Amino acid sequence: DILVDGKVCDCDVVVTCQVGDPVPLQVKLTNWSKHSVGPFALTMMPYQDYQNGVHNYELQDAITFVGSNTFYIDTVKPTKDSVYFGALLFLYTGDFYLNIKFHEDNCSRELPLSWLCLPSVHIRATEPVA
Repeated sequence: DILVDGKVCDCDVVVTCQVGDPVPLQVKLTNWSKHSVGPFALTMMPYQDYQNGVHNYELQDAITFVGSNTFYIDTVKPTKDSVYFGALLFLYTGDFYLNIKFHEDNCSRELPLSWLCLPSVHIRATEPVA
């Protein structure tokens, strides 16, 4: 589950926020399997989509994370979940996307490096209301 500014997000929803206001972000991983899973690394990468096949990931002057954009999750037991809390701060207006990936954080596993990607979250940063 992904919540941006307290609202559940999916790939069909555009979340609107204001430039200069921290935007709360929550990502919850629920283990529905019968076995414990982990360890994982959760990585969030903001980008802009130029609608021509080009994604710009060089956004250090436009977006900043309050905290880190990578979090380590040790183990998630069956039917339990692990929740990441953070915030984004948009410095400029525009349409941005957030790639959220879970990576296996254990070299002995045979899963690909990035094996679970959630749909991108679309966030529109607008001018502050006067």
